[in-house]
Amino acid sequence: TLFRSARDIFNKGYGSGLVKLDVKTKSASGVEFTTAGSSNTDTGKVNGSLETKYKWSEYGLTFTEKWNTDNTLGTEITIEDQITKGLKLTFDTTFSPNTGKKSAKVKTAYKRDFVNLGCDVDFDFAGPAIHGSAVLGYEGWLAGYQMTFDSAKSKMTKSNFAVGYKTGDFQLHTNVNNGSEFGGSIYQKVNDKLDTAVNLAWTAGNNCTRFGVSAKYQLDPTASISAKVNNASVIGVGYTQTLRPGVKLTLSALVDGKNFNAGGHKLGLGLELEA
Repeated sequence: TLFRSARDIFNKGYGSGLVKLDVKTKSASGVEFTTAGSSNTDTGKVNGSLETKYKWSEYGLTFTEKWNTDNTLGTEITIEDQITKGLKLTFDTTFSPNTGKKSAKVKTAYKRDFVNLGCDVDFDFAGPAIHGSAVLGYEGWLAGYQMTFDSAKSKMTKSNFAVGYKTGDFQLHTNVNNGSEFGGSIYQKVNDKLDTAVNLAWTAGNNCTRFGVSAKYQLDPTASISAKVNNASVIGVGYTQTLRPGVKLTLSALVDGKNFNAGGHKLGLGLELEA
């Protein structure tokens, strides 16, 4: 993803409306286990997932098995830097025993210093969908293109273009999606403790411009606070604290500034355990 830093300032450290628990462990044989669970405070719906991952580094292989509470089973096999350096091949399949629905994807990615290419094929009974992407970089400038071709409909269903500039502590990014949606973002690392971001978005034929401002401040090596606000007066705040190595607590809230007295504000609690 191009210019992920600005997006992370707006998204990471927030989990309003959810109570989440994430647990990561690793066995003596090198198998990684990731268990995640969340409960929606509005609907009460509980979601969970289990992932096991084993890396066979000698051959550049990674085997991943996934399961979630929708009873969807997934298997992923990745081969990296074996055929040629920078090339990553992934075979991804899912199966739902309840519905009998199956899916399969083949993903390819090639990454070098100034180029990043990707081509994924999403197989479907009606016809495969082809996803392609390319990013080129030169002296801080980056340009990217992303497309999706639906062979069942014989037409392009996605055509996105992005360009930007990146230095060590500053990023500027603009994008056009399908010729009708326009966006931009600015990220700046003010100092070692403070990160800020601004984003803008608008749609052709609509005079309404959407924008937001966000910041993250590192209180000390173990704690940080985050805050964001958008033009709809929705205010988000978050607090992240590493209680001890491998234990991280996140508290967050989302407040509707226009209807402060009406209620309906959302709180969030997250706990991450890693061993």
